[in-house]
Amino acid sequence: MNFLYRAPGRPAHVGVLPGAFNPVTVAHLALARAAAAHVDQVLFVLPREFPHKEYSGAGFAERVDLLLALAEDSAFFSVGCADGGLFVEIARECRALYEGNVHVSILCGRDAADRAVRWDYGTPGAFEKMLGEFALLVAARRGEYTPPPEFAHSIGCLELEGEFDHVSATEVRRRIAAGEKWEHLVPPAVHDQVVRLYR
Repeated sequence: MNFLYRAPGRPAHVGVLPGAFNPVTVAHLALARAAAAHVDQVLFVLPREFPHKEYSGAGFAERVDLLLALAEDSAFFSVGCADGGLFVEIARECRALYEGNVHVSILCGRDAADRAVRWDYGTPGAFEKMLGEFALLVAARRGEYTPPPEFAHSIGCLELEGEFDHVSATEVRRRIAAGEKWEHLVPPAVHDQVVRLYR
C-alpha cells in the first residue's frame, strides 16, 4: 500500500474505507464522517484490483484524483492505494504502512459487510481468524446489519447523519447518462471532475 495523501498525526486507530469510488459519492463521505466517533483518522483505499469486479468507466488514476480532491483539505482523511482487494489484505497493508501498533477498523455498508462475512475464502473459519486482524464498522444500507453472533464482538455500527439508501455510484452514472439531476449525489469538491469523467 502507498499513501497518496496523508493527514497529519500518528493515529492509534484508523478507519479504512475501501471502495471502487466510480465516482465517490455523498454516501462515502457520510460514512467517513460517521467514523469520527470511533477512529482517529479515515484512510480511503482504492485497490489496484478488485476481488469481485473489474475496472470500467473511470480509470485508476482518475478515481485517485477524485479521492484527493475530497481529502486534501481535511486533517482527518488520508488516501492510499492497495495491492490487495480483500478486507484482510487491505488491513495487513494498512498496518504495515503506519508506524506502531495501529488498530484497523474497516468501514463499510451493510451490503459489503454481508458479502465479506459470507464470502467463500476456501478455508473453514477463515473470516473469524481475519477478525483478529481488523474490526468492522458497518452503516445501515437498505436495512440494518445484524452480524452473526460469533462475530458480534468485532463488528460495530456506524450512525449516518441522513438517509443514503438512494445513493450509489451506479445511480450517479445512470443519472448522468440519462441527463437527470445528479449533483446532489456527489460531494461538491468533485463536481467538476465528475462532469469531465462521466458526462
